[in-house]
Amino acid sequence: ARSCRGPMRRGAAAAAALLCLGAACLLGRGFDPRAWLLPPPRHRLLSAAELARYRGAEGEPGLYLAVLGRVFDVERGRKHYGPGGAYSGLAGRDATRAFATGDFTPLGLVDDVSGLLPGEMLAIQSWLSFYSDNYDPVGKLVGRFYDENGTPTEALRQAEAAIEEALTFKAESEQRKQQFPPCNSEWSSAKGSRFWCSRQSGGVNRDWAGVPRKLYRPGSRGSDCVCVRTTGPPWGQPDSNEHSDRGDLDNPHLEQYDGCHPLAEQCVLRV
Repeated sequence: ARSCRGPMRRGAAAAAALLCLGAACLLGRGFDPRAWLLPPPRHRLLSAAELARYRGAEGEPGLYLAVLGRVFDVERGRKHYGPGGAYSGLAGRDATRAFATGDFTPLGLVDDVSGLLPGEMLAIQSWLSFYSDNYDPVGKLVGRFYDENGTPTEALRQAEAAIEEALTFKAESEQRKQQFPPCNSEWSSAKGSRFWCSRQSGGVNRDWAGVPRKLYRPGSRGSDCVCVRTTGPPWGQPDSNEHSDRGDLDNPHLEQYDGCHPLAEQCVLRV
């Protein structure tokens, strides 16, 4: 038994030495022995102080930015987001508001999105989709939009609700544009204002030209020049024999231009 303990001890010592040597090699290559304790990248939670270490400067661990509390690795876009890049101010922080306002001053590089207009919230949603499609998500930022457990906060729920409302408003606006495409228009001091309709006016391709009318939107004091269908059923109604075949001419929010023929595709308002 005594003759066996010697070789076993020597073998164990050799194995330990090999393990130490391997560990030394890994550490020399930058291996972090605590890395296995970190949650998977997609579920990683970062504090604002941790995120600030990822501005892409020499000696820093990487290049991250956050939008609505979602953190992305933007190393592939280093020329834009790294030190000296046009958008370097976005790195290492959540500057969601700047994506909507374009304000890259210290006052604008913040995550507060309260008070933004629907179009600005849509800009944020568009940028969030862009990063989701082009860069790797690495986790969530603990703060305004996620708590210490990674659970969405009331601020995030309000922001998402504002985006949904903006998307609904956009869809309704697109539908109104299909019903009432904007007129073509021009003005000169010599001739005054001219409004006219075509089958492409307002950027809406269609099989009718329409006639110019003033459109008054609820809650708005002014009016817009739009092109209105003159035949067929009113918008959204089935094509049956029960309509007056006047298109949308009888819509209560429309008004005819003074001095213009009711069915003229062009209207000139003299100065």
